[in-house]
Amino acid sequence: MTGAQLTLYNSLTRSLESFQPLDPEQGVRVYSCGPTVYNYAHLGNLRAYVFTDTLSRVLTWKGYPLTHVINITDVGHLTSDADAGDDKMEAAAKAQAKSIWDIAAHYTAAFKQNIADLNIRQPTRWSVATDHIAEMIDFAEKIAPEHCYELESGLYFDTTSVPDYGRLAGNQDDAAEGRIDPVAGKRHPQDFAIWRKSPEGEQRQMEWDSPWGKGAPGWHLECSVMSIKYLGAPFDIHTGGIDHREIHHPNEIAQNQAFCGCSDTGSHFWMHNNFLVDRQGKMSKSKGGFTTLQSLIDAGVHPLAYRLMCLSAQYRSELEFSAENLAAALTRLKRLVMTVSALKARAEGDGTVPVNWLERLDEAVSDDLNTPKALPALDEMLAEKKLSPVDRLAGLAAFDAVLGLRLLELTREELRVRPANATISAEEIEDRLVERKEARLVKDFQRSDMIRDELTAAGVEVMDGDPLGWDWKPAI
Repeated sequence: MTGAQLTLYNSLTRSLESFQPLDPEQGVRVYSCGPTVYNYAHLGNLRAYVFTDTLSRVLTWKGYPLTHVINITDVGHLTSDADAGDDKMEAAAKAQAKSIWDIAAHYTAAFKQNIADLNIRQPTRWSVATDHIAEMIDFAEKIAPEHCYELESGLYFDTTSVPDYGRLAGNQDDAAEGRIDPVAGKRHPQDFAIWRKSPEGEQRQMEWDSPWGKGAPGWHLECSVMSIKYLGAPFDIHTGGIDHREIHHPNEIAQNQAFCGCSDTGSHFWMHNNFLVDRQGKMSKSKGGFTTLQSLIDAGVHPLAYRLMCLSAQYRSELEFSAENLAAALTRLKRLVMTVSALKARAEGDGTVPVNWLERLDEAVSDDLNTPKALPALDEMLAEKKLSPVDRLAGLAAFDAVLGLRLLELTREELRVRPANATISAEEIEDRLVERKEARLVKDFQRSDMIRDELTAAGVEVMDGDPLGWDWKPAI
């Protein structure tokens, strides 16, 4: 490919490495750990998919053919994230008194709506765990004789049977082992379930017959099976949140090594995004009170403001979520939209993409997807007076192919998201603001304040003295 050499951080080696596809004829093959669809995705979960989308956009922009698989986990993920507790899907179905299939369908649809709202591109394939049970049983049967042992509770993988277990996690330390709940009879603390038997006298909503009894697959098994089925082994890049680096992905690697009878991990690069944190720590469903994308939209925040907030930090850095950071991202997005609108009004003819600015973009994103470096370059290019408006718009199209902010389409009106509890329309707001301006002109400040208070009560914040000249915004 042309341009700067793409370098990516490989969690397996803890280093930046030059990237080349393993098989140039097949292009780049990427597998991303998807959601467990027992609840709504919180903003921390969604940061992983903004990162993965940035990766896929950079690969496409640099000219690589791309095959991208994201799985949907609708069975097997336990409440401990390790090896004990109830299946998250079964627990959610019981708590909501619904069919587990209805739970999966509802939260899968909600997740895909989040993906659309964030302008995240669809993967080549959505791969659903329960569509692959037969393949999981076949996989387990192949590795069981040399690598697994059976207990009353299920079939378990012996992690000492593969070389260098835990290398991805930097080898398991006491803290990591502390996340793994004890199971009676396990040979080693890190051993994990390949197949979990249904307890005696209990029927799950999701269970299948297997050589080890009726039950369900372990969470880790599905990703090995589906990634190998659709991408082959080894493939190019496996992505996920940094929490997967400690248990889930090392267990995938162990299964992959057992399956191939070699030391290969299954993927050349393992890439992980860091946590989204609030002032109380990382965002987590287990704490309750997590923030969803829909809750931002309901409060009047455009979802692309959250995407821009994610792009403002390097994916391997922790990112603080706060109202202040979100408001700053929304203001930055507004400024970009206003700039683009002004350029459109002056643009004539067909533009030429400015090569020097493309080089700036390429240099930034080729450096381990350095979007915080690409964003200022975009600002500078849009402000470059030596470039014609139409050329700046051509350059913007190239930048936005990577950033995914829809800057050529997004309008000022679109950014004013109506809060879910709003009691007034945008047209009524504008009319009231005209009345307020007239009152202020004749120094009728009592009436001016009354109109402002009425708008505030209706969920509208009046922005006196706003340098962007937007006059009002939805109250958050």
